[in-house]
Amino acid sequence: MSRLKLGIPKGSLQDSTVDLFAKAGWRISISSRSYFPGIDDPEIECMLVRAQEMPRYVESGALDAGLTGKDWIMETGAEVEQIGELVYSKTGLGRVRWVLAVAEDSPMQSVKDLEGKVIATEAVGMTQKYLAKHGVKANVEFSWGATEVKVPQLADAIVEVTETGSSLRANRLRVVDTLMESATTLIANRASYKDAWKHEKISHMMMLLDGAIKAYNRVGLMLNVRRADLDSVLKALPSLRNPTVAQLSDPEWVAINTIIEEKTVREIIPKLKAARAEGIVEYPLNKVVY
Repeated sequence: MSRLKLGIPKGSLQDSTVDLFAKAGWRISISSRSYFPGIDDPEIECMLVRAQEMPRYVESGALDAGLTGKDWIMETGAEVEQIGELVYSKTGLGRVRWVLAVAEDSPMQSVKDLEGKVIATEAVGMTQKYLAKHGVKANVEFSWGATEVKVPQLADAIVEVTETGSSLRANRLRVVDTLMESATTLIANRASYKDAWKHEKISHMMMLLDGAIKAYNRVGLMLNVRRADLDSVLKALPSLRNPTVAQLSDPEWVAINTIIEEKTVREIIPKLKAARAEGIVEYPLNKVVY
């Protein structure tokens, strides 16, 4: 039987990735003592790999596919097939930013002020390219972690990834510039992606994972309405696509089914009720596939 070797990012993305796969239809079970998680799909073999290393293992063929950040694809220069972005992160949906930061009270205001200074970062290659672009020469040192605490005693500045900026603020750091935005990306080994079976398996995985992301923060809404009140109800009802309107057994009534942003439900349901809609039911979604 053919099997797809899939890399699951170990570390900050691990839990959110497992949750995403669950919504997409795959149950992944991770043991604290094993780097080979179980999955309820006999055609997939999982391995935990740090996102920083994922591109080179996929490039080499040790893995057929994996999830990593676009930042690490750039940092490693790995030649892999980028199947598509899956915009989620450690704390929710959204991209992360790589930023240049200094101490709050630092006199440095731009990258030009870093000439001859020390910069600590995990993304050495990205930082060196950024400095070269601006014509600045500085000493870029690899940071093994806890990068935020290295300013100002161990470094003059840092280049670090951030989602909300809360960790930077907690360590009294000020953002000087943004180097890039990054999102989680499904990547594949180029030879593996040319294999018909693996290509189909990876493509289907991408479709379902993307559908699970589209379902985040959205809910389904069903309701009944008299035909005479249909126009007023539809005006109160935003939709990802035109809502589905179906005839009920009573010719004077129709059923409406639609998808809306969950945060708007508390405003929309009272409007629908005022427009004489009845039998309003809100239900959760796992996937939205167009």
